[in-house]
Amino acid sequence: MNLSRPLLLASNSPRRKELLAGLGLTFEVKVKEVHEDFPEELKREAVATYLASHKADQYETDLENEILITADTIVCLGDKVLNKPADHAEAFSMLRALSGTSHEVITGVCILTRESKTVFHDTTKVYFKELSDEEINYYITNYKPFDKAGAYGIQEWIGKIGIERIEGSYFNVVGLPVQKLYQQLVELGYLMVD
Repeated sequence: MNLSRPLLLASNSPRRKELLAGLGLTFEVKVKEVHEDFPEELKREAVATYLASHKADQYETDLENEILITADTIVCLGDKVLNKPADHAEAFSMLRALSGTSHEVITGVCILTRESKTVFHDTTKVYFKELSDEEINYYITNYKPFDKAGAYGIQEWIGKIGIERIEGSYFNVVGLPVQKLYQQLVELGYLMVD
């Protein structure tokens, strides 16, 4: 794998770091505090791509020769966006709503350089079994999913016991659609496979 210039990941997420490293890429993590507010009229994938793009904008003047990657993952139940839960009660309410139904996980990604900006998204449909209150409480108490959109991580206990099937990319649900990202980096000429 050959990158044409240095790669920066603007995310503190251990899951995104692991997924990007899994592509065989060398990168540096650079993080700024960015408010994740979005215009109320935005729906679904527009929210994810807006947030990824908004995060990238905060680094625009810092870039010299680097490629910057930002991402934002949201959970959508119909048109309702489930953000990160504030506390146990909100996490319980979200997981109760997701229980026994399907929802969509959308990750927006932005690839930014001084010369160009590419924004795209990926969507995965996730099907949860009917979860008992005991299962939901056990998960929240033991895994504290307060840093996760929709109050769950597919790679954690709740995913193993609760998710019946998915349609689309598993890695997208974890937080980074690596197959699409790889394809974009190749198409943009930033990544050569040798």
